[in-house]
Amino acid sequence: MALIELDGVSKKYGDKTVLKNVSLKISEGDFVALCGMSGGGKSTLLRLISGLEKADSGSIKQENKEISTINSDARMMFQDDRLLPWQTVIQNLLFGDKSEERIKLAKRLLDRVGLIDYQNSFPASLSGGQRQRVALARALMSQPKVLLLDEPLGALDALTRRNMQDLIIKVCSETNITTILVTHDVQEAVRMADKIWIIKNQGIAKELTNPERNNQTAEAQLKKDQLVETALSCILDNN
Repeated sequence: MALIELDGVSKKYGDKTVLKNVSLKISEGDFVALCGMSGGGKSTLLRLISGLEKADSGSIKQENKEISTINSDARMMFQDDRLLPWQTVIQNLLFGDKSEERIKLAKRLLDRVGLIDYQNSFPASLSGGQRQRVALARALMSQPKVLLLDEPLGALDALTRRNMQDLIIKVCSETNITTILVTHDVQEAVRMADKIWIIKNQGIAKELTNPERNNQTAEAQLKKDQLVETALSCILDNN
């Protein structure tokens, strides 16, 4: 059984149709990247799965249950880290719940993202990459089944972005959390995801698999380079 299933989902903003009759299935532990041009509906798909928005038609289910309100089993990360500047790093994770269990969980997650020594720092003293590490730890505090990444690395420099890619891959692999990444960077998608879906013409234009994601051999890299070219060709094709 699919963890997430969309059946005939459509969404409009005013007179503009963003998604039309979209159907898809995502299994537990999948890492899916959504690629395509701006305004194609990638972020809208995330917001529908999160319950932040409702579809105009069709059904959206998680574990065979309709998502009709905010999806408590999903958490989102955005390009803007959305940390509360007046709270310390660990306070941003705790949201006022200072129970011993929550504090232990927060410290474990900060240790996992390499920021345990910054738990009492304020966001303004952190770099962009460090702030996104805090945002990742915060997203994992509720131990969600689904992690929704809406271009969270888009504002980072190249080296910090690559380090964050590695961290997200590692954390998602260790927790087996189902992950959906929105990115304009096809190379990033191929580096991180085992499935790449091209969003185009109000739906999923192409589904690509990436069986060599974790393979670092020269032959595997050649296949990944070919996958990047295939994805780019699909995105840029006018048909």
